[in-house]
Amino acid sequence: MKTLADLLDVARFSDLKLLTPILTANRLVESIEITETPDIAHYIPEETFILTTAMVYQHKQEALCRLIDSLIAKNAAGLGIKIGRFLDEIDPRVVAYASAQGFPLVEVPATMPLGRLMHQLLNLIWHTKTEQLSYALDIQKRFSASLMKDVSIARFIADFGQMVNTPIILLNPFKKVIAHSKHFTRMSKPAEYYVQQLTQTNGVFTGEKSGAIPITDLHEKTSQISYYAIETSTYFPYYLVILNPEAIPYPVSEFALEQAALVLSFMLYKNQKIQESLEDIKSDFWTRMIEYQQSTKQQPKEWLELGKAHGLVKARHYRVIYGVCQTSQVTQEKIKYQKEESALAYTWFTEHLPYRIKDVCLFQLNDTNHFVILTQHKCDALADYLIETADELAACLPFNIAFGVGSVYESIDDIASSFIEAKTAYEERKGQRDTSTVSFYHQKGMRSLFEKMTPEDIHYFCRTTLKELAFPDEDSMVELRKTLSYYLDFQCEITRTAKSLFVHRNTIKYRIEQCQKLLGKNVHDPAVSLDLRLALALSEEGYA
Repeated sequence: MKTLADLLDVARFSDLKLLTPILTANRLVESIEITETPDIAHYIPEETFILTTAMVYQHKQEALCRLIDSLIAKNAAGLGIKIGRFLDEIDPRVVAYASAQGFPLVEVPATMPLGRLMHQLLNLIWHTKTEQLSYALDIQKRFSASLMKDVSIARFIADFGQMVNTPIILLNPFKKVIAHSKHFTRMSKPAEYYVQQLTQTNGVFTGEKSGAIPITDLHEKTSQISYYAIETSTYFPYYLVILNPEAIPYPVSEFALEQAALVLSFMLYKNQKIQESLEDIKSDFWTRMIEYQQSTKQQPKEWLELGKAHGLVKARHYRVIYGVCQTSQVTQEKIKYQKEESALAYTWFTEHLPYRIKDVCLFQLNDTNHFVILTQHKCDALADYLIETADELAACLPFNIAFGVGSVYESIDDIASSFIEAKTAYEERKGQRDTSTVSFYHQKGMRSLFEKMTPEDIHYFCRTTLKELAFPDEDSMVELRKTLSYYLDFQCEITRTAKSLFVHRNTIKYRIEQCQKLLGKNVHDPAVSLDLRLALALSEEGYA
């Protein structure tokens, strides 16, 4: 059997105000009655709690003292008076009299219908499932109203913790605390301590939508922790963690917790979609800037002013990093998984990289699951910062991220060049099956144009350009080839060539004349000189 104090401790009855000392509420409550009859004491059983508007006492509140005496004589559980209809307030003299007699006097707010209050109290006393269902729906209504009012997640969790009267923690998909109830301000251990206990337990957060485990603290005290998945995506949910769920007071039921979790999922999903719309704006800006800078007919644009809202600043070290989540054999066919994985990786780097790199900006790339990082200041430890941040993410979720890094440019108008280089560096890493986390772009010059040609084509180019000097066997031809190579390297300066080869100037003149006769070309012609130098380099380095 419940006491009046037990009823008043229930969160849904928090609007009821006990006017007399707390000890007066230690009376057992067997039944609830609504009445406006002054002689109700003759018609009720013992341990009945009376609800009334005190209509007949509107102009003579002192007469309530006689009603209190009659209820005391009947061993009633207490008297609840609704204000705002006939009485604007309860006379302090009546409150003082009830306190002196040790009889509980409760103030019922004007917004609470007595009929509904009576049924709720009776259901609570009789422990019916109807009350649990009703309370769960009340929770849903209350939190739905919070959703419409756009309350913060932190406020929602604080209210929820107060309602169920037990510590509550909300974890993001990285299993990090993003909100908790106010209980932890009075506890010896922070919320992170209990989360660590959960994450260190095998089988927790591995696909189950809910679960409960016992934990033992430093004082060898065992308590229980429950967790519920809050699904805003298919593969990476948030989690609601409840400490000591067995201590949650009646009528909070499993269904009530599920209703709260449902509303919370809507709030998180709404926030997620708002953030996605903001990221879409950033992505569109990045796409426009890159495409414009790559176009041949372009007028100068104030990219700093246009991109100020997205984090662009005036600097002299612009560099683009191309980031991609690497797929595994298990995930390579899961398109939705890849999309959610990339979105979370982007979120992680957006939140953590600014602690390591000043004025860093991130942009998601349209129509892909890739993202880019833009650094705007000199950063000597760039690779270390990227690897450290990626490793921290991998400790939370099984993500493997690779980066391609472009060159540094002084002008913001050259960001597109750095972007192309970063993407090229990543694609080359992928093509070479490189397992390193960070790959830098390296300038290769004109010879890189021949990398995709077959050896046969390159051999043909060298043979037709250099003829007998392409792959010489005779010593005389080797000397002519060497002289031609030095001569072209020194911009056709005879003196410098002679000094490097330790021969006379006339010897160089003679050899160059011999080369021109052999090739049938004027080596001083710019186009011929370019072909010769390219053929010499390709035939030397084994491309042919």
